[in-house]
Amino acid sequence: MTYDLIIIGGGPAGSAAAVYAARKRLQTLFITAEWGGQSVVSETIYNWIGSPTISGHGLAESFKKHVTVNAKGGETQKEGENADSTLAVKEGEKVNSIVKNRELFVVKTESGLEFETKTILISTGSGRRKLEAKGADRLEHKGLTYCASCDGPLFSDMDVVVAGGGNAGFESAAQLLAYCKSVTLLHRSDTFRADEITVEKVLKNPKMKAIKNVDILEILGDKFVEGLIYKDRITEKETKLDVSGVFVEIGQIPNTSFAKDIVPLDEYGRIKIDPMTQKTQTKGIWAAGDCTDVLYHQNNIATGDGVRALEDIYLSIHTK
Repeated sequence: MTYDLIIIGGGPAGSAAAVYAARKRLQTLFITAEWGGQSVVSETIYNWIGSPTISGHGLAESFKKHVTVNAKGGETQKEGENADSTLAVKEGEKVNSIVKNRELFVVKTESGLEFETKTILISTGSGRRKLEAKGADRLEHKGLTYCASCDGPLFSDMDVVVAGGGNAGFESAAQLLAYCKSVTLLHRSDTFRADEITVEKVLKNPKMKAIKNVDILEILGDKFVEGLIYKDRITEKETKLDVSGVFVEIGQIPNTSFAKDIVPLDEYGRIKIDPMTQKTQTKGIWAAGDCTDVLYHQNNIATGDGVRALEDIYLSIHTK
């Protein structure tokens, strides 16, 4: 069978696109290793529009339910069940590669399955680069977090740290200054990677402080973050800092290695797209969400990216 579309990735972008593809009756195969994207590990999400609070697991389950209610549940279809469905779902499958075959594409999975399609939407997201410090893994989601937008309000009137010196780090600090008693940014280099105007504006806030040339050695706390120890990289002096929260912004790792030979990537491994349409530079392939080179990464943004891509895919198939 040759599909109209194969969607790769079960996060907000891919799930939104799958729902729209089903409604538009595109012959679609949805492939995902797991549901939910990065937020699946979050205990509570406060900024998912339409739900004042929802857990990461609950969000993943809602994606699965919304997609599969439109699907026939795999390559086979039970008689009398979603008889008009054009959406098939393959769970637990990780894509290994994409190969061009004349005007079509062949998507290959790690388990050896192969599927042919006219178009592809890549929505495989990314993973946060983890802080390598003693206690960081143990206290993740217990005061150590990777999302200021999601968790910042929980630290109202508290002292917190931001790890990172790029735009993401300073932008997170700016958000946290609206809630927190103080924000200290720790950066391992002697120069910030963020735009100069951003650095200057954020550092003007009297509640803000930045320290360069330091390594975070340990996150302290029993059941919740109570502080950290950092070391000056020049003097090697170790300092204890009492804080209630640590926000890590040291980069993301896009889940795009399987696509490096079929679509152009930027220097960070993100898929280059046209933000007007979500098209990649390879005809017939679109990408959406955190695996792309867009400026901001959020669940709600990724959802919109997926819908935008699907609208353009539909028009490309039927009108161009």
